[in-house]
This record gives sequence, C-alpha cells and structure tokens, in this order.
Amino acid sequence: MITMTLREVAAVTGGRLAADGPEVVVDGEVVIDSRQAGPGTLVAAFVGSTADGHEHVPGALAAGAAGALVSRPDVAEAAGADPARLVVVDDVAAALGRLARHVLASLRGDGDGPRVVAVTGSVGKTTTKDLLAHLLAPLGDLIAPPGSFNNEIGLPLTVLRARPSTATLVLEMGADHVGNLEYLTSVAPPDVAVVLAVGRAHLGEFGGIENVARAKSELVAGLRPTGTAVLNADDRRVAAMAPLAPGPVRTFGRGDADVVATDVVLDDAGRASFTLTSPAGAARVRLALVGEHHVHNALAAAAVALELGLTPAQVADLLAAAPAASPHRMAVTDRADGVRVVDDSYNANPDSVRAGLRALATLGAGRRRVAVLGEMLELGADSAAEHDAAGADAVALGADVVLAVGAGTAPLAAGARRAAGAGTTGSAGSDRPAVEVVEVPDVDAAEVDLRDRLRPGDVVLLKGSNGSGIWRLADALLTGTDTRGRMPS
Repeated sequence: MITMTLREVAAVTGGRLAADGPEVVVDGEVVIDSRQAGPGTLVAAFVGSTADGHEHVPGALAAGAAGALVSRPDVAEAAGADPARLVVVDDVAAALGRLARHVLASLRGDGDGPRVVAVTGSVGKTTTKDLLAHLLAPLGDLIAPPGSFNNEIGLPLTVLRARPSTATLVLEMGADHVGNLEYLTSVAPPDVAVVLAVGRAHLGEFGGIENVARAKSELVAGLRPTGTAVLNADDRRVAAMAPLAPGPVRTFGRGDADVVATDVVLDDAGRASFTLTSPAGAARVRLALVGEHHVHNALAAAAVALELGLTPAQVADLLAAAPAASPHRMAVTDRADGVRVVDDSYNANPDSVRAGLRALATLGAGRRRVAVLGEMLELGADSAAEHDAAGADAVALGADVVLAVGAGTAPLAAGARRAAGAGTTGSAGSDRPAVEVVEVPDVDAAEVDLRDRLRPGDVVLLKGSNGSGIWRLADALLTGTDTRGRMPS
C-alpha cells in the first residue's frame, strides 16, 4: 500500500482513532489474517462464524503491525490492544473499499497510474485472470490476486497491494447479486473490462438468467470514460452489452469477432491448439491448459494483450507457457498407481460441469471414466432440473461410473439412471458396458468408495460447488490421506 499515517487512514475510511497517541505510519500491506501481520502492516479485523479477528489484534500489533481496522474496539482493547493504534469504523469491509478507492485514485492522480484490467463472467474468471497476469507481465510491474479474491473484501485487498511502481492491476470481479459489480467498479474503475459469459451460476440468488446478464453488464457500465470493453461475441447476452461501453469495444470468439480462434484441435491430453487471428495478424497457439473450454478464456486474454500492444507472436508464445496457476481448476495428475485424477473441484455450475464432463470424455478416451459430481449450489428453483440434466449429460458424454455425492445430488443420480436406461451411449460407442450410478451421502463416504473402486488406467473427474466439499476429496485422492487430512487405516 502507499504510505499513510493511521490518522490519514481514519480520515479516508470515515473512522476515528480509538485514542490519541504518537503518529504511526502504515507502509506495508493490508491483511485480514493476523498471522500475516508484519512491520508496517494494517490488519483488518473481521467477525467470522467461528472466530473474532478482534481478539487477535494484540498479537498482530506485537508482530509489528502499524494498526488495525476494527468495528469492535472494546473486544480488541479487552484482549490487550493499544487503543491509539485502532482505527474504529462502522463496517470493516466498507472501510476497506473506501481505503482501496483512495489509494488507487492517488496512484492514478492526473497521470497514467496503474491500468486496471478487470474480468467477470459466470465461468472462467479465475483462469482468465491468471492468463491475463501471465500475458501482461512483460508490460511492467503487475499485481493480480491469488485464487478468487473477487468480492467486496478480496478485491480491495488486491488493490491495496498497489504501489507507485505498479503498471497493471489485474482484478477478478465476482457477483451473486445485482449491484455487486457496480460497487466493485466504484472501488476500482477499469481501463479494460472483460466479460466472458452469462451462465447459470447463482441462479437462485439472481432470480433468473436475465438478472445474471444485468449484473455482469455492470462491469462494462463501470468502465472509465475512455475504457475498453472486451466482449465474448459468441454469447448473445454478453455481445448485447456493447452499447453500455463508454469507449472502444473489442470482441473475441470462434465466429464473427475481432479476435478469432479457428482450426481448433485437441491433442490426446485434452490441450487445445488453434489459429489466433486478429487485426494485428495471426499466429498458431498451443495451450498448456486442459480442456477445449479454455479456448475462450485464452481468446479473452489475448484480446486484452493485443489491445495493450503485444504482437500475435508474443501472445502465442506466452499462452503456450501459461500453466494452471490456481488450485482445483482442471488440474490433471497421473498417480503412481496409474489412476489419472482430473481435479476441477473449486466450484461448479451447470455450464462448468458440462465443460468438465467434455474434458473427461477426451482425457479418458479408451479408459474407464469415473465422474464424481457434488452438488451445484445456489441454483434456486432450477436446482433439481439442472442436476437431473447434469446426470444425463454425464452418461451421454461417456462416463462409465457416475458417483453422486451428497443428498442434493439425488436428481443428478436419477438423471444419470434414466439416460443409462434409455441406452444413451454418447462417444463411447454401441458396445459400451452398462453405466454404474452410485449415490453416497458425503465426501467421506465418497473417499471410502473410491479407495476400493479406482484401479490402474481409470480417469476420475472431481467436480462440485466449493461448499459441497468435493475439493477435500480431490486433495485426499492426490495426497493419499482421507478427506480430513489423515492417513487412512
């Protein structure tokens, strides 16, 4: 963060110092985990479901933190915190947003300052954010969030890492309600806004697909006056956002677009190659990422990089070297026992589940394919129908075993059984053996089942919403522990 005094932090956040004292300077990062506190840092204390961060403020101050943002000064003081180092605010998350807004505006000043590249979409946000960070690194000092720091807490924390040397901020912006992105863009108005797709994530929260589109469009409407919108021409709801852009619009896709992928082919490992064509020229691209769905993510990142001055050849070289940078996202691991684990367990919605199943079909060609599917959360009234369809898709796309994990996946298992009973063979051919559909109550039971079920040569896909805990099952399969991190007996 830029250097500020605690008194300045209080003024910017609309807070107050709990007590007078010597002037203290904040010149480190802003953190929300007291264990990350160090000299000059500012600790933001949140009240969690199982712990109150205010109780850990004294330890953070003892570790060298300059001060803390608190909403419960009485708790922090009772635990031993120096009140002169407490900035008291009504809402710590809102205070973080105000502080981040001030820091970015100060860095931008009257000049260029850091350019902000923001990405949103129902699927692919984090992967595209990682690709953007990789592609834009040659343009100067770059900051991007780890994982999915994309909400009203994670985004300000990323912005607050910026310093005068920062050339580019790559930000991921997520939403589960209309208005979320309007707020995030008020904190960090983008110079470039990327919209990937309008899909069926958080349908229960949004109340319908059109509200999803409305929410995603807030990123385009929140652009700076001369900002550029980069839109997926293959998604009609995204393409319709063009009139909201205050400045130039650039499109990407596999059809009529500014930046196009043609001649797409997949190798035996499920990695896509394609010809990247743009007004700046063409180049052949070979992705290191697994899954054809990453073509659109790569196109989006390429469109931004080309807009900011890279050549098609540079983009192709950088994309070829871009790894899967965030965990639990289409990570393919061949275990020593011959089982291939496809870990795409970070999150799930109907569109991403189908993308994962298509990847399983490719990666498991000629091998037994096991689809381990947890619940897709926040689908509201559409939940049963979407789970049923996902189960049918698993069978149609060639899964030999469908393991439905959790009570919420009962419709998924029913859909799979119905499709299997109807003789759906998909890509597996007419001589395909009977599909086995198994239901287990939770990830612990799934771990026990898979320990006995998997055999050399199998390919297993793990997919489910974060709250379903399928990621714990993925960790267990890859580390040899159980879903609680223990060595099995």
